[in-house]
Amino acid sequence: MGNLVAFINSFISYLLVFVVFAAVIIAAVKVGITARHKKDAKDAQNAQSADAQE
Repeated sequence: MGNLVAFINSFISYLLVFVVFAAVIIAAVKVGITARHKKDAKDAQNAQSADAQE
């Protein structure tokens, strides 16, 4: 019985670590996508204004 409790305790502990890592990875991907979209929009606006000045 003690082995089962130790196993469940370890399993929950590793599951929690996995969930934290997954949340950090998902947040990093979302921040990266948002930053890329902002950069692309800024570059498109700069290219458009450069074309208008010519």
